[in-house]
Amino acid sequence: MIETLKANLETLKRENPLVLNITNMVVTNITANALLAIGASPVMAFEKDEIKDMTAISKSLVINIGTLTKEHVKAMYAAIEKANELSIPVILDPVGVGATPYRNKIAYEITNNFKLDAIRGNASEIANLAGSSIQTKGVDSSGNIDNIQELSKELANRLNCVVATSGKTDIITDSKTTYGVQNGDVMLTKITGSGCISTSIMGAFLASNRNHLNACLTAAVLVGISGEMAANKAKGLGSFQIEFFDNLSLFESEYFNKAKIEILENKKQAL
Repeated sequence: MIETLKANLETLKRENPLVLNITNMVVTNITANALLAIGASPVMAFEKDEIKDMTAISKSLVINIGTLTKEHVKAMYAAIEKANELSIPVILDPVGVGATPYRNKIAYEITNNFKLDAIRGNASEIANLAGSSIQTKGVDSSGNIDNIQELSKELANRLNCVVATSGKTDIITDSKTTYGVQNGDVMLTKITGSGCISTSIMGAFLASNRNHLNACLTAAVLVGISGEMAANKAKGLGSFQIEFFDNLSLFESEYFNKAKIEILENKKQAL
């Protein structure tokens, strides 16, 4: 398994995929820099009149609903439609689902009307998409949800995609095979955009790997290990962010030896 993760990173760096992000205004800069750090090529675009053309030249599409506007929503729908037409992988970050009816409406329209290859969110967001009514704390998770593994699997099965649920143990599942990733540090939850960074990095690995479960697992482990290494050197949240980005940019394949992965369920052959 570890050798597969290493190979995935080497492939990404070699291919330098163009990743289109329609993301929220809070994290545009930091997610772009995170993608550059790991060896991908980001483009951040929002204009509906060009979005189909931009999608057509990209290798994957990241949709993040953190700061919704009507114009952004139109661009999102047009981009996903074009990506589906061209079989370009799409990952959704349903930021804050459960917080407001409008946010719920947009997330449900995306999941019901388009083909998604992956979804990454916190436990509250994934639970809400799976049909549980759980109040989200702004855009943050409201806490632990006991049956989140089953809810993640149910959502993955219904939408025929990979679901990555962040938490103390990250759950990565395609409904048949489920991994638990215990890499990471609590400081990742204290900085703006760490989840959004994870989603964009998953988008980069989706662009260079047709095995979408494999791609999302690689991204989750890479981000988690980078967070752990940063926490070991950081004095506080400011230095943690610097160390985190340094680790993303200096990440070597051998660091995957620090991976803490558990196969929680396997109904088919694992990596």
